[in-house]
Amino acid sequence: MSYYFAIVGTQDNPLFEYEFGTSKQGGDGVARFAEQARHMNQFIVHSSLDIVEEVQWAGGSMYLKCIDRFYNNYVSCWITGGNVKFLLLHSPSQPGAATTTRASTSIAANPTSPQTEEAIKQFFTEVYENWVKTIMSPFYQVNMEVKSPIFRARVVAAGKRYL
Repeated sequence: MSYYFAIVGTQDNPLFEYEFGTSKQGGDGVARFAEQARHMNQFIVHSSLDIVEEVQWAGGSMYLKCIDRFYNNYVSCWITGGNVKFLLLHSPSQPGAATTTRASTSIAANPTSPQTEEAIKQFFTEVYENWVKTIMSPFYQVNMEVKSPIFRARVVAAGKRYL
């Protein structure tokens, strides 16, 4: 499965972006988005912001689960208390890839399964904890792009651990 993770600020501006692949079940951690569709990731994520604004007031949860679908891409969302949105675009493995019975029950094969939702929730929870530590810095200003290599490394580690 391929992932595109974006943090979007309160003014719908991108604060952080990262693209990666699954590290589970022998994955190498490299995103496998189709080359002709790779440039669409930002547009897909930002187009789901309208749905986020509709859904965020329906419940009291920070984790909104899978909120949008664009062809074979799914968008999951987490909203912080400061209305910053964590958006994860996940695309299942390409159908041409070799599949085994073990791979067909993996997280990568079932983008809306409870196991996938739980893994994404754990990923978001860990990233949120690191986000809070980052924005507590006296040098951080609201809606400022996050360029910290430590934050990026922690997002990478969370992606490898859960996705």
